[in-house]
Amino acid sequence: MKILMITSSPHENGSSNFLAREFRRGAEEAGHKIGVFDAGHANVHPCLACNFCRKQGGVCVQDDDAMSVAQKGLLAADMAVFVTPLYYFGMSAQLKLVLDRCYAFNDALAAKHLKTALIVAAWDDKDWTMQALTTHYDTLCHYLHFEDKGRILGRGCGTPERTKASKFPALAYELGKSL
Repeated sequence: MKILMITSSPHENGSSNFLAREFRRGAEEAGHKIGVFDAGHANVHPCLACNFCRKQGGVCVQDDDAMSVAQKGLLAADMAVFVTPLYYFGMSAQLKLVLDRCYAFNDALAAKHLKTALIVAAWDDKDWTMQALTTHYDTLCHYLHFEDKGRILGRGCGTPERTKASKFPALAYELGKSL
């Protein structure tokens, strides 16, 4: 299976990227091909709401990494894995920018019935910490006909050291391996 991971932390060696690497290790051991789009360091602009893409069959007026890399990667993939630190109980702005730009090719993306997974690292460890983000993710899955294959909701993963000492790296590895 071809899997595109969209990472979105500005911290290359942060907790969410550490969990993503563990997922990748498991998925590669299971024989899957992994591509990574690093939204945290990519050239991605916000949607202009100009509707040019609707008039031009999915072609966005902006020519940035969201269109030249992420769109092509998502449309070529069998699965997408969304990786984010938890920022104010939602996904990072970097991931949100990429997902907002999927508007340009909604129909093609929805028609794929893409498999997806969500990997999150949060400082907070309260049971309600991920509620808003998982509701948003569930809504995206419903709207775009994504098939959720799993979630790693790393609560209490505020530093890489805390993350490494937690159960979440093993869970991320096992999710990747189980696909």
